Amino acid sequence: METAFKTAFPLIVYSLGIVAAFGGVMMIVAYTVLAERKVLGWIQRRIGPNRVGPWGVLQPFADLLKFILKEDLTPDKSTKFVYFLAPIVALTAAFLPMVVYPFGPPLSDPLSWLVPYLPVIPLGAEPNIVAWIAEQAKNMPLTIARIDIGVLFVLAVTSVGVYGIALAGWSSNNKYSLMGGLRSSAQMISYELAMGASVLGVVMLAGTLDLNGIINAQANSPWYMRWFIIPQFIGFIVFLISAFAETNRVPFDLPEAETELVAGFHTEYSALKFALFFMAEYVNMFTVSVMCVVLFLGGWYVPGLSHIFEVGSIPYALASHVAFLLKIFFFLFLYIWIRGTLPRFRFDQLMSFGWKFLLPVAIGNVIVTTIVVFFLNR
Repeated sequence: METAFKTAFPLIVYSLGIVAAFGGVMMIVAYTVLAERKVLGWIQRRIGPNRVGPWGVLQPFADLLKFILKEDLTPDKSTKFVYFLAPIVALTAAFLPMVVYPFGPPLSDPLSWLVPYLPVIPLGAEPNIVAWIAEQAKNMPLTIARIDIGVLFVLAVTSVGVYGIALAGWSSNNKYSLMGGLRSSAQMISYELAMGASVLGVVMLAGTLDLNGIINAQANSPWYMRWFIIPQFIGFIVFLISAFAETNRVPFDLPEAETELVAGFHTEYSALKFALFFMAEYVNMFTVSVMCVVLFLGGWYVPGLSHIFEVGSIPYALASHVAFLLKIFFFLFLYIWIRGTLPRFRFDQLMSFGWKFLLPVAIGNVIVTTIVVFFLNR
């Protein structure tokens, strides 16, 4: 029994981490939708949701119940298997990057304080299984899976999300849906190159593709460039614009332009299948916000926080995690603010901007960064 428990212990820990991370992201996504509706209401000088619960805080749960109870319609001439598969592909690709994101600094010894207050629980040859668990939890990372090529993993997985949109547009057998799917594919190809090029500058400065390594590189940099947004401001702007285009948000929401394509790729979707696409869009917003924070704003790192709390302690981890979330919420608010402020591009303007302006600027930033890093290394 002792051997079985010790073998299953890592699986239990990873399972709890996955549940906590994905549950937290789902709650953030739900209330991002509510925040968007409230903020857009204030921008447009109206009230916004305020009927379900105090100040409308239960509106996300009412929306979920509505999606569950709505009639689920499937077009007769659609390709059924692909039609059902498309929203699953979109949501899965949106969620997968969560497994490599560092949500906070490693905890040096998080459970040692708990051991004296718990009874001795023997398990086989182990005199106290509680003390053994506390020992295993030392230097516990707040990351589900740390891989050496985290940046490449995130870029690759987020790119797969466009397959869900393209498959939805094709399988619906609707001309508006097909146009939306084709637009999304063209948009992804145009802006993915600029996004990848904008990340290269950060990778060269950090010397690693590991997301934790990029955060550590920013923490160990000289005080005047503790966050890579300072030396990589051009790359940051390019990444931010590309992120808006990648997530099909205003002013780049051409794949679902209501005034032109009814609702674009999800015109024929209803009930829970529509909810999956809806959820995938907001999870993608969260994903690129986290990526932006990790690459350019130091992730969970806050300059000077180590002078207040001991590094590796629970208060230090909590403060770092709260700072990490606040940075993410800033970008989510920026998404909402831009939606309430800017008009939509025409499709030819969108493509010209991506190929004729954004990509050359990103390549120029890579060239300049390469020259600077070369002379600094010398």
